[in-house]
Amino acid sequence: MESVGDAAACDVAHGGVEAVTRERVLVVVFASPVARFLVRYAEDLGYRVVLFEPDAERAVEMAGVTVVPELDAAADVVVTDHHRAELGTALRDVLKYPARWIGVLGNPRHPGPHITALTGLGVDEAEIARVHRPVGLNIGSRTPAEIAVSTLAGLIADRNGRPGGFEF
Repeated sequence: MESVGDAAACDVAHGGVEAVTRERVLVVVFASPVARFLVRYAEDLGYRVVLFEPDAERAVEMAGVTVVPELDAAADVVVTDHHRAELGTALRDVLKYPARWIGVLGNPRHPGPHITALTGLGVDEAEIARVHRPVGLNIGSRTPAEIAVSTLAGLIADRNGRPGGFEF
């Protein structure tokens, strides 16, 4: 037997009713190939997207995206380039806000450079622990578009209190 929640989801999927979503904000940190796809896909998913890019020249690459940090409890923050020199300072600044979720892209088989960068800036271990890594669902992503899909799917699963994957 189908539950009320299942029926409502079915109605939304078939276009019978509009999906009701809470305010979703995605703060994309650093302009990058993955950032371009995150912006495009996140807007389709109902996120208001904000770019945090301290380098004005790189920000131009992401024309049309708001370049103002809006970090409140509705914000999900994804750092899209863990090789940037500004990684530590950008994360330190993000951690000052009550963002709902903060993550850094990167291969989980390698140590996260954000830990060393934040420790070097004197950030408390409890604050560093707020930063998630890896980011997204394990779908074997190999391209910027796949990484963006994986990341957004992981954020949606987390928002909905679900594990992701094929377990229901």
